[in-house]
Amino acid sequence: MINRRHALAGVISIGATAALAGCGSRAETPAAPAGSGGASASAANKIAKIGVIAPLSGDLSAMGLGIRNSVELAIKQANDAKAIPGWTLQLAAEDDTATANVGANAATKLKADAQIVAVVGTLNSGVAQSVQPILAGANIAMVSPANTNPTLTKGADAAAPKRTYANYFRVCTTDDVQGPFAAQYAFEAGFKNVAVVNDKKPYGLGLAAEFAKKMKALGGTVVAEESAVKQEDFGTVIANIKAKNPQLVYYGTEYQLAGPFSRAMKAAGLNVPLMGGDGIYDDNFIKQAGSTSNGDLATSVGAPVEKLPSAKAFIDAYKAAGFKDGYSAYGAYAYDAANAIIAALKVSLASAASAEAGRQATVDAIGKVSFDGATGKVGFDQYGDATAKVLTVYTVEGGKWIDKKTGELK
Repeated sequence: MINRRHALAGVISIGATAALAGCGSRAETPAAPAGSGGASASAANKIAKIGVIAPLSGDLSAMGLGIRNSVELAIKQANDAKAIPGWTLQLAAEDDTATANVGANAATKLKADAQIVAVVGTLNSGVAQSVQPILAGANIAMVSPANTNPTLTKGADAAAPKRTYANYFRVCTTDDVQGPFAAQYAFEAGFKNVAVVNDKKPYGLGLAAEFAKKMKALGGTVVAEESAVKQEDFGTVIANIKAKNPQLVYYGTEYQLAGPFSRAMKAAGLNVPLMGGDGIYDDNFIKQAGSTSNGDLATSVGAPVEKLPSAKAFIDAYKAAGFKDGYSAYGAYAYDAANAIIAALKVSLASAASAEAGRQATVDAIGKVSFDGATGKVGFDQYGDATAKVLTVYTVEGGKWIDKKTGELK
């Protein structure tokens, strides 16, 4: 499924940087400046900062904090290994609260910092739309661990794809793969009459549309298509759907809406599974949906991290670091995104006088990166999309997410 061989000469590799398993507990790490990623800069070293833009507070903070912590871990490992001679890497994390205008402000702040060389983020596709042009204007590389909307890389015309921003990359697969993969699984599992709901945000709209399109192409029936953007919408939407007797409800959204929606529809007597994408694949969905969430389904990018031999070093190092928050759904992807940047910096900063001077070279180098990361093979195609297209279907059993099927879209 995943090619574990390292690329041939001429392709950038992170070498020992990502392979470093341990970083020690935070209690054992000497004090460092805030945002440094756990390392103090030597007087002889120049500083380059890797930014993070993610929701560090609010409803989606569980995912955002996992992203930030995982980038911090990659930075500390790189500094400990002296991966980039003459340079010390630091972390500069900004909270976008999963809101587009806040994300734009965060991007503007990072853009103004001459020591910023690249950014890991965002979580939300809708936030990415506001961040992309700001960072592109300063030639700052942006590598997302979680954006799945296809238009971010290929533009609005699917029939004539055109790369939108040369500085933008992502390490996860996209909704035009994830949505059909979910529909294919649902159809083959016997769910052939379904209702589809979206939250009117770019991520939810795109995912729901792709699911519905594939379901119809397979010969299934979409009995209802609704929008629910807040919990106040649930009563009317659920009543409309219930009247159509679906076998399954697919909701394109994140866990903060999907969890309460699952609870509400079961309470209203609509006792069928709720299915969603990677945005609901988090323990917070189960907490908010309650005991009636058993049987609900989600797809998420990649194979289950806990079952990947390639992810063991990341998981062990994350636990050893003593982070308060878990790595959540996108920690391993954020770790790989950060290591893709670090791999590029080995080339782009080799002769750069400053981080700002190395920005364009970093963008160019990221496009050539290829290595075996925590999530599998990491590399990018001509659009900046991940070359890996693996996905997994999960279901809730006994209050836990259990993986049911891992594969690629047929």
